[in-house]
Amino acid sequence: MGMIAKQSIYNVISIALAFVLGAVNMLYLYPTYPGKEFQGLVTALLANSNLIQPFISFGVQHALIKYFSKYESPVEKDRLLWFVLLFPLLILLLIIPFYVYYSDTLLNFLSNDNDSVGRFPLMILSISIATAYFEIFFSWLRVHLKSVFGNFLKEFYPRLLIFTLLIAYTFRWIDVDAFILLLIVGYYFRLLLIMIACFQLYFPKFDGKLPRAWKEIFNYSGLIFLSGAAASFILDIDKSMINAMLDFESVAFYAVALYMASTIEAPSRAMFQITSPLVATAINAEDDARLSSLLKKSSANLLAVSGLVFLLVNLNLTDMYVLINQEGYSTATGVVVIVSVGKLFSNSLGCLNNIISNSKYYRYVFWISVSAALLAVALNYNFIQSLGILGAAYATLLVIFVTNVAKLILIYKTFGIHPYSLNTFKILLCLLLIYALMEWIPWGFSPLLNILLKSITIGGVFVLAVIQFQLSQELINLYHNVRKQLF
Repeated sequence: MGMIAKQSIYNVISIALAFVLGAVNMLYLYPTYPGKEFQGLVTALLANSNLIQPFISFGVQHALIKYFSKYESPVEKDRLLWFVLLFPLLILLLIIPFYVYYSDTLLNFLSNDNDSVGRFPLMILSISIATAYFEIFFSWLRVHLKSVFGNFLKEFYPRLLIFTLLIAYTFRWIDVDAFILLLIVGYYFRLLLIMIACFQLYFPKFDGKLPRAWKEIFNYSGLIFLSGAAASFILDIDKSMINAMLDFESVAFYAVALYMASTIEAPSRAMFQITSPLVATAINAEDDARLSSLLKKSSANLLAVSGLVFLLVNLNLTDMYVLINQEGYSTATGVVVIVSVGKLFSNSLGCLNNIISNSKYYRYVFWISVSAALLAVALNYNFIQSLGILGAAYATLLVIFVTNVAKLILIYKTFGIHPYSLNTFKILLCLLLIYALMEWIPWGFSPLLNILLKSITIGGVFVLAVIQFQLSQELINLYHNVRKQLF
């Protein structure tokens, strides 16, 4: 089994475990013990941190991936590594005084004058800094094709941290203030771990000089920063606007539903960690055939695997909300279905986003992202007023659809390639047939037994469909490799 396949499998396992633990946090611990208001508070605080984070990293983590393979000289590679480490410090010198001076105004704007959110200005900025530098060091590992440990820290560690803190809060060992403080400490401990891993892997020599073509790197980072800020804005603006226009409880209901839908992204997040530097290398080498192959294979594989997750989530949705058994949460059932459709569409694009961001056409991402951010604000504002959290879900779906169609058109016009093939339609047909079949079968057992039986049946039918209809050669090879290891 190749390095890419092995790392992708390890990343999938890591992300799968992270989502399981996250499900325990989001679907059981939060609603059962601290309650929906506490869950809404933490969700709102982390969402606001994510809105600030791109301003600190300034897109240098993406610049590292794009330009690392361009430099053949070790000296230039070292200068690039030091550049991406030190440049955010200059940004912080500008941001911190501004944030301290205008913190009250910023927090009132972000929280809609909510005193609970306004009590924790330190958390919002501190976690933004820790997350920004974590992403930079994670890119450091990825350009050396060592993504497994970083992926574990990115996906599993935060869920484990919150799980531990929720247990401590449940047993009254800590209060809300201690919870927030320990959350900050935990994020910085994660940063320390990835720093150690990076410097053990490779410690660059420092000569005090800027890398060659640093202005080009700066321009690229600036545009990616603006695009990333807009993308981050899109991801978290719905939760922030629900908090501002409705209440903490609605944020909690929406966050749980969004978490269920986001499990569909797990396969793409695992593959992205390793394919991004490979795409950059193919673009820098002007290997169009390799690029087209990466796009089509990643599209088919992601659509198939994320389609399986889509079935598992949506066909078990009613039973999962029965297991949560907390008032109000099931009102967000429609949110899961609506958003998960959008996530499935996004996964069908494969590594298309990697191709755009690592090519000379990355400038277009800025205009697409900014337009999408403006559209997100307008749609959320109008839809939340009329439809509540369901309106936020429709807004998210429409933004995903418009953005993805724009990217598909861009890639086709510039590279003459697209992610879809005959396998795409075969996979979609199989998913529809499995969904219809499972919906037709009556399941009259307890919720937990229903979920177990349906999941086993869905998985078995899916594996048979992949093999019988040759939906993905990579998945078939993976099946045979796993079977050999087990038997």
